[in-house]
Amino acid sequence: MADHGPVTERTVVARSGSERGEVVLARRGEVDELVVNGAFAMDSVETASERELGRLAAGASRVLVGGLGLGQTVAAVLDAADERGSAVTVDVVELEEALVRWAREGRTATLARVTGDERVRLHVGDVGDVLHDRRGDAGPDGPWDAVLLDVDNGPDFLIHAANHALYDEPGLRAAYERLAPGGLLAIWCQAPSPPLLAALTNLDPSAAETLLEVRREGRTFTYAIETVRRPPA
Repeated sequence: MADHGPVTERTVVARSGSERGEVVLARRGEVDELVVNGAFAMDSVETASERELGRLAAGASRVLVGGLGLGQTVAAVLDAADERGSAVTVDVVELEEALVRWAREGRTATLARVTGDERVRLHVGDVGDVLHDRRGDAGPDGPWDAVLLDVDNGPDFLIHAANHALYDEPGLRAAYERLAPGGLLAIWCQAPSPPLLAALTNLDPSAAETLLEVRREGRTFTYAIETVRRPPA
């Protein structure tokens, strides 16, 4: 977690518990933090990689974002559409109902912005169920021009153990098959993941890895975004 200085106190903005554990939205000064199931998920200090994930969807008219987080990825999708002057609809699937509720309440500036945008549709549910079309009568329906997954810190740093199914072969294939022709699947990872890249390459040779160096607490970390694109029709 980033060091926000010894005199900056951490204030809990909202807290909720579920069968999966506790979700905590906190703030240190002007910095927002999200902790899920006891694991630090993200903060608003360094958001370049999350925003890069969103920018990869530039030009997509229908986008599915798995994991709301602090809203940085969704905000980047909207910004990319605004810069291009293109229309976009963003379906956001978030497992924690409390986080969606706090977003609608505008508990942070970024969450208030994305949830107040008419192009964004929030859904409470498991993105794995959506990708496997187990949503029943609820949840969004594809195909999508881009599917962006920021559910965990990558397959090696799971927020919830059950999320491993998103990164195995059936899970990746389910996501790939919900893409429209030419569509992009992109997965944010806390570190490069050769097994994940290999699995995506098995889906299509277009699989690639983008590395992003970020500075936190005086240290350099290498985050990764693993991608694969479905061939055009």
